[in-house]
Amino acid sequence: MYRHSSLLIAIMVVALSACQTEGPHRVLRVGHTLDTNHSVHQALQHMAERLVIYSNGQLQLKLYPNGQLGSERDMVELLQIGSLAMTKVSAASLEGFVSEMRVFGVPYLFRSDEHRWRVLESAIGEEILRATRPARFTGLAYMDAGSRSFYMTESMVSVPEDVQGKKVRVMNSPMAVQLIDTMQGAATPMAWGELYAALQQGVVDGAENNPPSYYSSRHYEIAKHYSLNEHASIPDVIIISNHVLNSLNSKERRWLERAMDDAVRKQRQLWEQAEQQALARLAEAGVTITRPDKAPFYKAVEPLHQRLSDSAVGPLMQRIKSMGVSQ
Repeated sequence: MYRHSSLLIAIMVVALSACQTEGPHRVLRVGHTLDTNHSVHQALQHMAERLVIYSNGQLQLKLYPNGQLGSERDMVELLQIGSLAMTKVSAASLEGFVSEMRVFGVPYLFRSDEHRWRVLESAIGEEILRATRPARFTGLAYMDAGSRSFYMTESMVSVPEDVQGKKVRVMNSPMAVQLIDTMQGAATPMAWGELYAALQQGVVDGAENNPPSYYSSRHYEIAKHYSLNEHASIPDVIIISNHVLNSLNSKERRWLERAMDDAVRKQRQLWEQAEQQALARLAEAGVTITRPDKAPFYKAVEPLHQRLSDSAVGPLMQRIKSMGVSQ
């Protein structure tokens, strides 16, 4: 009931129009759930500035950060009905809309940051973005969300066996649940906003996320053991409503694409800085940070990879793996 109420409010806020003509220019409404200090928001601000330059002010963005228009799911639904132009969404949140997005949650599919970006910037990455179109929105670009690692309240995860029997908060993603199950832990899907209290009260023993999210959430105040095992690298995706995209002429699309390219480059720089800063501040706060040998983790997920190889994402997994092989 609450989610539908928030969606109705969001629709009213954007006045049932994702793209409005205001005098001599058009304005695209862009919503997301992140705060204004996040690298994605700052990159979208940069995009807005570049778009004004490229279009001479004829095409503009108006940003609605901090979940003003609802949850990620709410905003995806707003895109689908044409009441919002663009949003940022985790690829994991798109699994229910676009089956190909499941591949990004496969643990240890990417063997390095270089491998990941080689895939995202390749024909494979573009193919996955295009696969969104039947869902009534279109993927425009990927943004960096780093790699996810374990943090625990009582002990460090140095080997996969350290997850056994532990209650670990994960996103509401089938792939995330399968990862914890493979390590014989108890996967506990839970809303991000509920996690601090759950850690504090012992409802869960730990969670997993990237360094900036771990730091900004202040989860380190309770869970002080951070193992940079980097089991999953799930990108963020910028998507646009098909209704809005189809309303843009070829010139407007070119302006938008150029500004989007600028935003992607800016965000990658900002993300790298945010990761380094977060790790430094975590160390200053007394968090124990380790970088375990990944070989045991690779071995632990082999049965999961085997099962997935016979699934719908199997061929896509194989293509991605082949791009990680040194030539």
